Amino acid sequence: MFNDFVTLPLKQLNVPPEMGLTLTIDQGNTSAKAAAWEGSQLVRAEVFPQFDRQALESMESALGMFDKAMVSSVAHPTRPILDLLDAEGIPARELTHDTPLPIIIDYLTPTTLGLDRVAAAVGAWSLHPGTELLIVDAGTAVTYDRVTADGHFLGGNIAPGVGMRLRSLNAWTSRLPLVTSRGETPQWGNSTETALRSGAINGVVGEITYYRSLLPAGALVVMAGGWGKELASRLGFETDYQECLVNRGLNILS
Repeated sequence: MFNDFVTLPLKQLNVPPEMGLTLTIDQGNTSAKAAAWEGSQLVRAEVFPQFDRQALESMESALGMFDKAMVSSVAHPTRPILDLLDAEGIPARELTHDTPLPIIIDYLTPTTLGLDRVAAAVGAWSLHPGTELLIVDAGTAVTYDRVTADGHFLGGNIAPGVGMRLRSLNAWTSRLPLVTSRGETPQWGNSTETALRSGAINGVVGEITYYRSLLPAGALVVMAGGWGKELASRLGFETDYQECLVNRGLNILS
């Protein structure tokens, strides 16, 4: 089994208790990413298989009690998380399609738009207001979303992530092996293993490059997700990699 997420690096600040902390929880398809914020400053970030009491205790053991929380999930019910936070006395809200946003959603079916994509767009816009943005969240799936310079979310595309591509090639062919997503990745594969890995990773790089070419001059690509940093290093243009983009958006909306 592949882990499509990279464990986020620990960040610790000396935060006075009176300043207050916000907990954000992004429950994804494969894991839950939790982050602690003091205002707009990221204090700590951790990745868990799911957000449960043990995960909350891990966050609180280093930081103390949270003043509030914001939760979003694309794959699992949020009620167990909200009940856990309520039992601990932490006021919590859930991101829904009715949550007021600082950007305008121009999606034909807004109630089917993934809330992680909404939060990522809010996070990216908060960092780069007034800039044309391509937001790439590369995890289990890869999402490509466009936000205009005047704050309109136009929509985007969804494609298989690196790990999913490799698993699909193994599952739907008779002789291609299942290879790990981490390892030697030459520009041109020189073995079946490297050909599969390079095809999957460089395929996503090619997609990002293509979508970037459709945007006007001055547009910025904001990268996120477990594969975001690796993919950003392979691109031939400037990007802004944000390790907690969805959580940043949740913090703004909290």
